[in-house]
Amino acid sequence: MTASGRIRVVQVLLTLTALEFFGPAIRDTGASHLLNSEWVGHARVHLMWLLGFMVSSGVANLYFIWRKRTPKLGDFHISFLWQGCNLLGFWIAVVLVKGYGGAIVDPRYHTAFFGVDENVFGFSILTTVYIVAFVYMKIRVAPLPRN
Repeated sequence: MTASGRIRVVQVLLTLTALEFFGPAIRDTGASHLLNSEWVGHARVHLMWLLGFMVSSGVANLYFIWRKRTPKLGDFHISFLWQGCNLLGFWIAVVLVKGYGGAIVDPRYHTAFFGVDENVFGFSILTTVYIVAFVYMKIRVAPLPRN
């Protein structure tokens, strides 16, 4: 595969993992979260703030992934770092859920895939693709010029 083909693989994989920024804006704006009458208004403000940040982060990520005809390794590093922070934040929330009285699943709104909550299932896939993309970049694309 040519160098530009290897770069394209990283761009496509990073684009797929950037979906992590848009999913909550689609999934969490309904009655389960943002419009949930059981939530206090201030909690909804914080969620809307978070959703706005996530969508903006997704758009910014796509910009760094696709902005140049010949991308630089530094652009990919920015995207990887940004996406890694978001993925890590999710997994921290899952690991610490008992400590702050949270719940990963609300059976009224969440479904399971193969017995695993949809969020954990989806983020497991995204995390796996993210790791594959990062390893692929380091092994197959690393000779790109740095900016």
